[in-house]
Amino acid sequence: MSTPQPHLKAIYKSKTLATWCALLLGALGFDRLYLYGLKDKLAWLYPIPTLVGLYGVQRMAALGQEDRLAWVLIPILGIMISIGMLTAIVHGLTPDERWDTKHNPGQAGRPTAWGPVLGAIVALLIGGAVLMGTIAFSGQRYFESRLTASSK
Repeated sequence: MSTPQPHLKAIYKSKTLATWCALLLGALGFDRLYLYGLKDKLAWLYPIPTLVGLYGVQRMAALGQEDRLAWVLIPILGIMISIGMLTAIVHGLTPDERWDTKHNPGQAGRPTAWGPVLGAIVALLIGGAVLMGTIAFSGQRYFESRLTASSK
């Protein structure tokens, strides 16, 4: 005869912690693992393109700037970092009531202070710089490859 399991209280999901998880490790999906748990399939897909992009950085460091595969792989890393920063901005600027309705249903809301807003500001700075760098890198490599092809 099995004994009934005691009712487990749901863990409160902090908006501040989710914002900073997305800011620091959002490219690897840590904020999704925090919010939705280990069963979130999308969170497990985040590391793949991030690691592919890091492999591109490693290839360029080892083989130099003429490695065309690195030209393709490095922007993937930039896109994943930008996605993590955008997620941090969304988490940080979500109103407390909407946050609690989605992530903490049936629990008493806890007002947040400046932590999520400061995280969103930092994410905006980093995300903007990374996105512009990714666009510039991709554009430069594209036009360099066109110049090289036309000079042959």
